[in-house]
Amino acid sequence: MDDRRSADLNELAPSGRIRVAINYGNPVLAQKDPASGAPRGVSAELAQALAERLGVTPDFIAYDAAGKVFDALASGAWDVAFLAIDPVRAAGIDFSAPYVVIEGVYLVPANSSIGAVDDLDRDGIRVAVGRGSAYDLYLTRALKHAQLVRAPSSAESLELFLRDKLEAAAGVKQPVVGFAAAHPGTRVVPGRFMVIEQAMGIPKGRDAGLRYLRRFVEDMKANGLVAAALARSNQPDATVAPPAPVD
Repeated sequence: MDDRRSADLNELAPSGRIRVAINYGNPVLAQKDPASGAPRGVSAELAQALAERLGVTPDFIAYDAAGKVFDALASGAWDVAFLAIDPVRAAGIDFSAPYVVIEGVYLVPANSSIGAVDDLDRDGIRVAVGRGSAYDLYLTRALKHAQLVRAPSSAESLELFLRDKLEAAAGVKQPVVGFAAAHPGTRVVPGRFMVIEQAMGIPKGRDAGLRYLRRFVEDMKANGLVAAALARSNQPDATVAPPAPVD
């Protein structure tokens, strides 16, 4: 084995297997197979392709929220994760360029006076979010008047919004739109409050592994795997991120 490949393996799969954090809290990226219980979706397909390229076996570690994936970084629980890029997370994680771009949107009661994204940041507005999600981190910085109310996961934040009769909930567009369709007393506010860039991440300080991940992600966008995986998992509204330069 040449020195470069050895360095890549040591940093991406130091145990000889690659431990992959899968976040089921974002159904655009990861879903659980109802028959086998195995992960599927674009994150799982990328992880499998990475493991095959490295010649190792993937060990999937499931989480129900992105915040829990980030929290698990401190214990060294995973080698590679699939998370949205955010400056808070970047303190401990190095990211590839994004492979998928999705949108953050607001959900409100059907009779709400909120008609546009810019109407929401007002005193007295309570917004349900999943704790530690990309949009929680972003809105913590962006909102000056509205109050964030945090639930343990993104799915639970939508239930919290209904149960506690909050003024709004924030989340990833696709599951929020699905939730609104199933709950006629709610509606999605037109427009988006953020673009969420989903990327592959590695614990900070593994520079050889990071370079490998960055090249790998660009290859998977270019060869069509990302687009095909989104189609196979019935996520037509998610967008493949544009190409990015690599070292």
